[in-house]
Amino acid sequence: MKTVKFLLIVIVSQSIFAQSYKKSEPFTHTYSIVARDSVTGDIGVAVQSHWFSVGSVVTYGKAGVGVVATQSLVNPMYGPKGLELMAEGKAPQEALNLLLETDTGNAYRQVAFLDVNGNVATHTGDLCIEAAGHKQGKNFSVQANMMLNNTVWTAMASAFESTKGDLSTRILAALKAAENEKGDIRGKQSAAILIVKGKATGNSWEDTIMDLRVEDNENPIQELERLVTIHKAYDFMNKGDLAMEKGDTKAAESLYLNAQKLFPENIEMKFWYAINLLNNKQYEKARPVLKEIYKADKNWKTLTSRLVKSKLLVISAEELNAVLKL
Repeated sequence: MKTVKFLLIVIVSQSIFAQSYKKSEPFTHTYSIVARDSVTGDIGVAVQSHWFSVGSVVTYGKAGVGVVATQSLVNPMYGPKGLELMAEGKAPQEALNLLLETDTGNAYRQVAFLDVNGNVATHTGDLCIEAAGHKQGKNFSVQANMMLNNTVWTAMASAFESTKGDLSTRILAALKAAENEKGDIRGKQSAAILIVKGKATGNSWEDTIMDLRVEDNENPIQELERLVTIHKAYDFMNKGDLAMEKGDTKAAESLYLNAQKLFPENIEMKFWYAINLLNNKQYEKARPVLKEIYKADKNWKTLTSRLVKSKLLVISAEELNAVLKL
């Protein structure tokens, strides 16, 4: 009889669980942050989890509207529907309440909404696996579940509030603080960060400031921080290219140098800096840089000559010949 009783309990428990969990709801137990930069108005969401490609299921954002983190037993509808409701003018708490009311598995959900004004709403369901909790502050909310320790969300909040710098820097500080508190009880695997503009331009290619993912890595936060740094370096490069396109070679030089400071081992950044020096007729300054590049890879020499035809390198035939002999 005891065996039969035990089997009945198991079957009933599985049946209850099946009602709240669907195949499309992955076990993305994790820690995350939604936040706003009070200076620029930019809004962002970031996450880390012991789950493959966590960013593809947890982080959502839309410029001019808000950001969403949906985790624990993930119901993806909170992302797009939450943004849709906030776009209609509903406050984060109202939008979240409306979706929770229609979700029979809300006891397993952990969700955070943030709008462009920094208003937040957070839900940690009663059945989220311990340690689980959240903490809200001015312009942010941090949340975590299935943590080894219940100190994670407090440490994240403290790190975000005390760290100076741009939004990505402060968000990374919060993620690192979580990991310092031992983070996810299962370990670590993937991470993601998404930052969009608080004021939409209407152009998606301009509205997304940063969208980076680490799908599977032994140290996802460390790798994400590396990618953020590279992203900032290439942002300087892109701005340098635009300045070069407009003929503002002085601005381009400054931007290319900023890129190199962030990513000094990158040959391409040194190359375009040197090309810009040539355009500024700073030949003596450019030659040693190009010589080092050509020694590493002669294909850059071939590319140099091709830039003349594209008018990205304005140089005399005599000086070009001297450069190609380096």
